[in-house]
Amino acid sequence: MSVNDLRGRFEGLFERDVTLVLAVLGALYLAYIVAGVAFGYGLRGQLNSIANLTFYIGVFGMLALALNLHWGYTGLFNIGIVGFMGIGIYTTALVSKPPVAGGAAQVGGFGLPLFVGVTAGVVMAGLFGLLVALPALRLRADYLAIVTVAFSEIIRFTMMSRTFQTFTVPDTIDLWLFTFDPTADTVGLGGGGGLILNYTNPLEALLRGLFLWEPYLGFVSFVQANFISNNPKPVLDGLLYGILLLIGVGLFYLLLSRTGKSPFGRVLKAIREDEDVANALGKDTDRFKLTAFVLGTALMGLGGILWYSARGSVTPPSFRPNITFFIWIALIIGGAGSNTGSFLGGAIFAGVLYQGPRYVKNLVETAFELGNAPRNFGEAMAGFASLDPMPFVLYTLDSVSQLRLVIMGVVLIWLMHNRPEGLLGHRKETASSVDLARPGSGTPSEKPAAADGGEER
Repeated sequence: MSVNDLRGRFEGLFERDVTLVLAVLGALYLAYIVAGVAFGYGLRGQLNSIANLTFYIGVFGMLALALNLHWGYTGLFNIGIVGFMGIGIYTTALVSKPPVAGGAAQVGGFGLPLFVGVTAGVVMAGLFGLLVALPALRLRADYLAIVTVAFSEIIRFTMMSRTFQTFTVPDTIDLWLFTFDPTADTVGLGGGGGLILNYTNPLEALLRGLFLWEPYLGFVSFVQANFISNNPKPVLDGLLYGILLLIGVGLFYLLLSRTGKSPFGRVLKAIREDEDVANALGKDTDRFKLTAFVLGTALMGLGGILWYSARGSVTPPSFRPNITFFIWIALIIGGAGSNTGSFLGGAIFAGVLYQGPRYVKNLVETAFELGNAPRNFGEAMAGFASLDPMPFVLYTLDSVSQLRLVIMGVVLIWLMHNRPEGLLGHRKETASSVDLARPGSGTPSEKPAAADGGEER
């Protein structure tokens, strides 16, 4: 096989991936828009629902891709994702919050620019990943999972601790070769009350850095004068943030795709399939696993920053293990080992399982005056005695959060029985870029060999 043939195959694969992604995203957005029109949503309501959908597709797609680097590429069973997300956003807050002078109840930060805080958050998540990986990567499968979930809970309880709620910063801090004079007097993690993220809005900071803030405000004024008179800026902010997040996920996808096709990525996949064989071939598998784990945790920290940085506040209960399991469900839906599948799994999970039930509830409540829901399941079922299903419908809508978890569980059970590899999992990969015809046969083999020993699809 020539280099041009190989390039053509990769380009064809990329085009198919892009087509599939656009088809799924188009179907999700079309479903949301049609449902909104059918139930009488106005322009503001439509834009708000699209902004929320875009945001959650971005964050779940990004985190599923980061998890795919651990589990799909390397076979590392990490179920402490949310802990690294918490480290990322709390470090960013600590570095970039404006300082406060005095007052034990006040929690400030060092007041550094937001990009410095984001960089510090990503680096700190990677360093904690290194701290966990050094002893834990000698463990395998279930034992590594236990270590990572325990670490995640340790991080959450540390955030809640009164010990780190506030503490006073010395007037000067001596660092090896120089002395640092901080402007902050009182910093901390905020304890159970969390932190107010009163640094510059991330969207504003980015647009100001690109000299686009004033044109953007002009566009907002134009929309308010001609289309949405009732304060459209929060909705437009959310929509633009989601779009920028999707662009970032696209760059993230390209980075991981390049990593997977590189010699480094092929070693990771060899470790996933059989670490002993990779060792026998002279690869330092411990070093490769350590690198992959640290890179993945740094990206998870970035995902946490992008998820929570625009919310205005952050609290320790936001980092319970259920977020980790949501990301795992997204990866399982799409298929481990496939970057395209990981992103599609995140998009489907966000649009159908995570946002879908809440969107349906909002639509129904907007379209109909339904009244108050029953207080318990017994009162909801009592309506069937008089052939009145409305109490049950109201109770179901009121309990949509619990219903959402039930739907996720049913979908997960169905996948495990019928499609355990996910939508795009177990993708075959060409093992060689040269012609694999048998020597002396004079004819090429019927089908090229594949990396996992099977035939290429």
